[in-house]
Amino acid sequence: MERHPRRWLILVVLCLSTLVLVIDNMVLTVAIPSIAEDLGATSQDIQWIIDSYILVFAGLLLTAGSLSDKYGRRKVMVVGLVVFGAASVVATCATSPEQLILGRVLMGVGGALVMPSTLSILITVFDEEERPKAIAAWSTVAMVGLVGGPVLGGALLDRFDWGAVFLINVPIALLAIVAALVLMPESKGPWRKADPVGMVLSMAGMTALVWTIIELPHGGLDHTGTRISLAITLLGLIGFGVWETRGTDSPMVPLSLFRNRTFTGASLSLVLLTFANGGLMLVLTQYLQFVLGYTPTETGLAFTPMALAVIVFNAVGASLLARTGNRALAVIGLLVIAGGFALLASLSAGDGRGLLATAMVLLGAGSGLAMPAAISALMGAVPTEHAGVGSALNDTIQQAGAALGVAILGAVLSSTYTDGMAKAPEEARHSISDALALQDGPVAELARSAFTEAMSTSFWAGAAGVIAAAVLATVFMGGRKQEAVPAGGAAAEGAEKGENTLVG
Repeated sequence: MERHPRRWLILVVLCLSTLVLVIDNMVLTVAIPSIAEDLGATSQDIQWIIDSYILVFAGLLLTAGSLSDKYGRRKVMVVGLVVFGAASVVATCATSPEQLILGRVLMGVGGALVMPSTLSILITVFDEEERPKAIAAWSTVAMVGLVGGPVLGGALLDRFDWGAVFLINVPIALLAIVAALVLMPESKGPWRKADPVGMVLSMAGMTALVWTIIELPHGGLDHTGTRISLAITLLGLIGFGVWETRGTDSPMVPLSLFRNRTFTGASLSLVLLTFANGGLMLVLTQYLQFVLGYTPTETGLAFTPMALAVIVFNAVGASLLARTGNRALAVIGLLVIAGGFALLASLSAGDGRGLLATAMVLLGAGSGLAMPAAISALMGAVPTEHAGVGSALNDTIQQAGAALGVAILGAVLSSTYTDGMAKAPEEARHSISDALALQDGPVAELARSAFTEAMSTSFWAGAAGVIAAAVLATVFMGGRKQEAVPAGGAAAEGAEKGENTLVG
């Protein structure tokens, strides 16, 4: 493969495109109180403002990846950036919760078009030797956005109204669009027929899956709506699997990828890792603000040691990968992350910043080693002609893992906290924020203690998930060398003929 002369500039564009998506979602977390007050949003409105993006994004990922392979990865990414930027303007100008929810839905559409294209373009522009370094840089930018989002959000809210947290997306999106058109080559897979049935089934199944995960902790399976969404999930995803393997000769997703041990091991490891990390953000941000009394900006800054460690160890991991292989680096990183979770589980309400910072460094160091190695292993098993949908599979796997983490670890946190508040007034038993709002000293002290105990239980569960990921990586992931799974059929023939095009 001939190295593209502008590949590192192209990487900057891909990182910018990823950054705008990550920052937006993290900035929103600190803007919710201002939005609720200004728009008069109810708790149900707030849930839809947050969840509408997630539902649309998760539902469209596989379809977006397939479209990028068929029509061009740069083209789909640019369209996504245009939609995302325009939707950000809609959100900025919203004067009611309904208008803001519409903006978030459109942002989910744009985000779903952008995200798979970034990683798929990366693996087509960079060869096997340089790809680990590129993936490490891409992962670093995502982590910087994850940590920097709340800090940026806090700074913006100190000076402007909440609309600024959406408006900031527009110049970043415009810069990424111009740079993509000027610097980036177009690439696409070999021609194959569209798969509208597969697209509909994947959208229905994934949207229903994420909705079920979100709603399960609130009503359980006794709730009629949850049962309906679970039924749609099963029908959609099982139907999708049957259709893709037996119902069409031109599947949008090559499910034969899961016959590859490395792909399967990396996928399962990423599910469990993002499961733990999803719960981490949910639980730790509440601990910092409600137990330790941090402001939103201070909360964001508390994650800085983790971000710095990710940056350093991404670079270390990229330099070691050629010698150690994906499996060894992923397993070492996952075990370091488990150590970070164990340290967090030992925190008490009176602990200082030192122990917290040490845990953050361990989490960052482990993520810096494990994430690029696991993603590199997963994407290395994907045929180049399916780069877009392979990237979408990676994003879908991580999205599902994070949603499961928020739902399951959030449920563990809530139930354990409620058990610890059995002797407290009824209005303080289900939420630490409600308990603190009573402004009752003894109740507040009990709530902080109960929440810390509940947090410890959640983090032990997270540590167990990461250790399970390390075991799966050890058993399934390949060593230094791996082969991409043949796509089969017309796609494989096209690949053999060199029909995976890279122009520019």
